[in-house]
Amino acid sequence: MTLETTLAAIGPADEQAMAAARELQGRLTKPAGSLGVLEELSVRLAGLAGTCPPPMPEPAAIAVFAGDHGVHAQGVTPWPQEVTAQMVANFIAGGATINAFARQVDASIMVVDVGVKIPLHGGENLLEANIRRGTHDLAVTTAMSEDEALTAIQVGLSVAGALVEGGAKCLLTGDMGIANTTPAAALIAAFTGASPADVTGRGTGVDDETYARKIDVITRALALHEPDPAQPITTLAAVGGLEHAALAGFILGAASYRVPVIIDGVIAASAALVAAALAPNSVAAMVAGHRSAEPGASVALANLGLTPLLDLGLRLGEGTGAALALPLVAAAVRVLREVATFDSAGVSEK
Repeated sequence: MTLETTLAAIGPADEQAMAAARELQGRLTKPAGSLGVLEELSVRLAGLAGTCPPPMPEPAAIAVFAGDHGVHAQGVTPWPQEVTAQMVANFIAGGATINAFARQVDASIMVVDVGVKIPLHGGENLLEANIRRGTHDLAVTTAMSEDEALTAIQVGLSVAGALVEGGAKCLLTGDMGIANTTPAAALIAAFTGASPADVTGRGTGVDDETYARKIDVITRALALHEPDPAQPITTLAAVGGLEHAALAGFILGAASYRVPVIIDGVIAASAALVAAALAPNSVAAMVAGHRSAEPGASVALANLGLTPLLDLGLRLGEGTGAALALPLVAAAVRVLREVATFDSAGVSEK
């Protein structure tokens, strides 16, 4: 699917299915509202699927999009850029945290190179879709061209389509890219109007000096590019990353298939803002897996109107928070599918 046809296919949540889910929740053998956030999630999932109860979100598939960043030259992280390619190799070998969590929740993993600087050496679950060997330095010039941003979005759309057509009933966002919390914070500031200081975190754990430099870099980049949230592709190209762009496409792809997509941390949350700017109805497909320790994630989720399912102080990325949230998404659906009603169970109501 092209971006144009994808955007045209993304419709609003089905109000009838949502009403049916709310009515069913009220008849189940439990006090109304007693499952809190999970009840509203089940209603949203029914609205997305257009049926009550919605289908179980399994099998699930994780896509980890990887890219490098020219802004690394500004000293925004102590980690060497080579770690991106090294960690991609670790994903392929099955040795990263996301691999362990994926095994725990029985989800598949696809690793997608959209912008890694160092050429990779293949692997059965690696998709080589490199658009350029890392972005430009967003503090000096646009991170990428609009054509490159659109190409990365198309990669994400294609991956989502391939996974759903291959049987996936739930998609999970993953990412890898040394220095990628800097463009994420820049995107969140650009799309929400929040100040760089309010959306910038310590990423992999930077010291005070590096943290101050990171805020300054984002402030200078926003002043240089003057991004307009009403021009999402231009904004994405100016201060985003290739994995952010691919994730935006991945999220849009899920929405066009009316399949839930679990948003991981701050990288995915920034990409979700891009997706929502392009297709406001795409938010209906988004499930906030967790509240990242990165402050920009909370700003982005609030802007999207999404309630995170977990709050564990996570800041790893890779899709780890999304994977941990998957059983909760399944549980929310299972309640509608399996819990007896007062009538069918012969239980007295209050």
